[in-house]
Amino acid sequence: MTSPLPPLLLAPEGKTLEFKRDLSSPRNVLKTLVAFANSAGGKLVIGVDDARQVLGVADPLDEEERICNLIADGIAPRLRPSVELLSVQRPGMATATVLVEEVFPSSARPHCLNALGPEQGVYLRLGSSNRQAGPDWIAEARRAVAGQVFDEQPMPELMADELDHDAMARWFGAAKPLDTARLQTLKLLRREQGRLVPTRGAVLLFGRQREQHFPDAWVQCGRFRGRDKVYIFDQQEIHAHLPDAVHEIELFLIKHAFKSARFGAMQRQDVWSIPLAMLREAIVNALVHADYAQRGTPIRIAFFDDRIDIESPGYLLPGMTVQDMKSGTSRIRNPVITRVFRELGLIEQWGSGVKRIFAEAAALGLPEPQLEEIATGVRLRVWLGNVQSVREVPTAAPADEERQESISRLESRLESRLESPLAARLVVLLQAQESGKAALAHALGHRSVSGELHKQVRRLLEMRLIEMTLPDKPNSRLQRYRLTPQGRALLESTQP
Repeated sequence: MTSPLPPLLLAPEGKTLEFKRDLSSPRNVLKTLVAFANSAGGKLVIGVDDARQVLGVADPLDEEERICNLIADGIAPRLRPSVELLSVQRPGMATATVLVEEVFPSSARPHCLNALGPEQGVYLRLGSSNRQAGPDWIAEARRAVAGQVFDEQPMPELMADELDHDAMARWFGAAKPLDTARLQTLKLLRREQGRLVPTRGAVLLFGRQREQHFPDAWVQCGRFRGRDKVYIFDQQEIHAHLPDAVHEIELFLIKHAFKSARFGAMQRQDVWSIPLAMLREAIVNALVHADYAQRGTPIRIAFFDDRIDIESPGYLLPGMTVQDMKSGTSRIRNPVITRVFRELGLIEQWGSGVKRIFAEAAALGLPEPQLEEIATGVRLRVWLGNVQSVREVPTAAPADEERQESISRLESRLESRLESPLAARLVVLLQAQESGKAALAHALGHRSVSGELHKQVRRLLEMRLIEMTLPDKPNSRLQRYRLTPQGRALLESTQP
């Protein structure tokens, strides 16, 4: 066929399109075809240079036969792309013929270069480049071909009591009792060799020792000064159960946001300087779709002056593109985690999260969010309406310095009674108001709730100097601590 310059040749290179001048570097051509087959498919056009000049191929039929032979000999499992000869009219020049190799997402993946083998020769398409796949992705591809899903797989080395049943009961509530049958329906438990064992999804959601089995299943939050990662102002590691992590991430973001008031006809409405509804949707999306089989990369939340980046480990599933996600197309990586989040009301509608994020940004008048594949997975960039500089801590006035000196003397006296400087500081902090562990850690200047803080809180509870505000729900995410009458008596006895 002959046509004016077709739209294909005017499109930019990307995840599903690449141009090559000729077949002088056959290995690079084969890498691209392998990457297309393992990712979302794509078209390779031969006869167009980097400047997008149509050069054509000298002998189209010979070149077509040559590339077919290269594919047959160089790629395994065998790949059968569609090959088209496209004649292009060039202004003021002779008509040129280019080769268009179209590869579709393959159900026989992972494909590899025979010369490099099945461990080193597997490639993925990342943006407009080819990237060598790691062992985690290769294992996931093999599971998919075998019809296996990562978070549905049983963990036969564990018992059912590996799960935090108190946390599960707290989330599901009395209206949805979690008997054995329901746990099996949700695929939190599976029968393996005559006994019930937790699935990977169950351990990721509610495992008591989750990170012993999945060491990178946690969330790293950071507040940075400016618009890059040169200077970090605050950071926090979140190791809570995945449903609880949603709220803890929100608390971290709110801690560094500003709140103003909008007055309507009847009532005052608090307005945050960050789009909380959008961010909650993005947080849930990251937790649900993360590739927890991938090692070395936690979920990352980075708060800059002009934006918030949410990075989730794991490339897009084969057949998916960024444009598919923006249009509302969704494929579920972790069906067990997704279903539980849906049951708990953390997901409102199947497969509509990313589309709602973009719609909400438009409704708020914010710049369109940026969604892209990066070296470790997928990043969603949410732009803020106004630049928000880090709030500085003001210099203490003389009266404040005198008060701080008094508190230091009180802490010193308490330390001698409690035999722990941290326990003394906790008692002084709780003198002012009841607080949760995360708030106490922040007041102490800690990046996260440390093991020592956990230990001293337990110790003060055992000494009956503090008590829980929700004693019937010890693991509640709303749990706070306050001084008991004995604790206040201790404070009074140590006053000068």
